[in-house]
Amino acid sequence: MQHRRPRLSRRAKTAAAAVTALAAGASVTVAMAGEEAKKCAAFDTITMGKYYVNNNLWGQDDGTGTQCVWDNSRSGNTISWGTDYSWTSKAGKENAVKSYSSTVLGWHWGWKVDKASTELPVRVGDRKRVNTSWEFSVSSSPGTMNVAYDLWLHSKNTADWQDQPTDEIMVWLNRQGGAGPLGSKVGRVSLGGAMWDIYEGDIGWKVHSFVRVANTTKATLNLDDFTQALVRRKLLSNDKYVSGIEAGTEVFRGKGRVDTKAFSVDIG
Repeated sequence: MQHRRPRLSRRAKTAAAAVTALAAGASVTVAMAGEEAKKCAAFDTITMGKYYVNNNLWGQDDGTGTQCVWDNSRSGNTISWGTDYSWTSKAGKENAVKSYSSTVLGWHWGWKVDKASTELPVRVGDRKRVNTSWEFSVSSSPGTMNVAYDLWLHSKNTADWQDQPTDEIMVWLNRQGGAGPLGSKVGRVSLGGAMWDIYEGDIGWKVHSFVRVANTTKATLNLDDFTQALVRRKLLSNDKYVSGIEAGTEVFRGKGRVDTKAFSVDIG
């Protein structure tokens, strides 16, 4: 099963200005609003230190349904949050992605939090470690969906809201209901203690997808391993910049929820 990610326009500012931005370097555990304070409007955001949670319902016009996000806690660079959803498809749009509710670090058609706190962008050829850990749970019978990282890359280190990416790298940790990536399979690679199938597609920018052969709900990875795997295959150049790192769930259709117990990204 394939899906297209359309060219996205600049998102309007949301009411998230009412949420207090917490210092990214704090080491104390901060309890957030919790599930009782869900945000359910399209593109609602919740700031969580250097990250923010984005209720990104970019494909909602292809379906009918709802999705909400909430924050649980933050301890230093580690956050906990959740999302639940219920989506049906309009005729002919069963294989279209309806949403990608996710945490955002760095660029997503602009910069919402202080750019310096994100430590992005990172030049691919500089070989900086991009260490990330993610532990989550997926509800039973969650429909057709995946849980995946989404990295955005540009040819310059000054990308802002008006700049389209040159490359997108997805790292699928878990997929359900027959969900599949854009494009064609071009190989298989061993990274981070697991096997991944590599897919290549193009939607106006190049889309590189790593799909884990066996599902997991817990991963500790160096995302630089994935960019370098593409460099070795001459699918990505060292002069590109990773501007944004996201982690969330793409939903094609169905009803379920994903709870992130702990998520972090540390660069350098």
